[in-house]
Amino acid sequence: MKALILGGTGLLGRALMREWTGDEVFAMGSQNVDIRNVDQVRAAVQKLSPDWIVLVAAYTDVDGCESNHELAFSVNRDGAVNVAKTAQSTGAKLLFVSTDYVFDGKKSSPYEVGDQRNPQSVYGRSKAEAEVELLRIVPDCCVARTSWLFGTRGKCFPDTILKLAESRPVLDVVNDQRGSPTYVIDLARVIIHLCRKGARGIIHATNSGDCTWFDFAREIVRKAGLATVVRPVSSRQMVRPAPRPAFSVLSSTSLRQYGIEMPAWEDALVRYLEERKSIESA
Repeated sequence: MKALILGGTGLLGRALMREWTGDEVFAMGSQNVDIRNVDQVRAAVQKLSPDWIVLVAAYTDVDGCESNHELAFSVNRDGAVNVAKTAQSTGAKLLFVSTDYVFDGKKSSPYEVGDQRNPQSVYGRSKAEAEVELLRIVPDCCVARTSWLFGTRGKCFPDTILKLAESRPVLDVVNDQRGSPTYVIDLARVIIHLCRKGARGIIHATNSGDCTWFDFAREIVRKAGLATVVRPVSSRQMVRPAPRPAFSVLSSTSLRQYGIEMPAWEDALVRYLEERKSIESA
């Protein structure tokens, strides 16, 4: 099998390149292919003739999207459409990585793949509209929704918490937003498995279990052996430009249909911290 990863220089793209062995895999970042340019996308795909295109390229600055509406939609929706049209015309299969932000966060039980999209932010709307368009253009494509990504060699929540904990005795973290932290290594392994299984339709892929950002931060500090105190606060006390879903836990039912069970987020956090430590000591 031959695969092309678009967005290959990002947090998830790099994890995919590390984990994907046994197949012919190519990664391209925005410096190689700007997905907003359909000619660049078409040229790359025609040159490589991949069996699978894995689209992880996105404008993921959730707050930045609120003030850069046109950029958000040009990359997250229109760029994805360019990739989908190219996949459709060349016969390549397509896997698109999406987000929990397509939901409004008003449920109190895990979101199923068929639940209604109702995004509350520009970022969420751009990804939701991309999903609709991609499933229209390439009905057999796979849309893999995930949430709260973290990993080494890039910006993520655990890295931010650990850096702040080095200089602050107390950290305030919101305790009224609940989701499932997801380690990019675990997600990369799932994506590879889904491609090899010829997956199609919408699939939810997150580490198992759920927590609030406060729970997550407290566990990061505890497992890192730090003395920093983590205090719970409400979202009203820490207002951000983009609204966040209060509850965005994704059901694992669709993933289990492929025989996949993802590890608990606590287990993933331990492995992340070990990986981070090994990088720092190298």
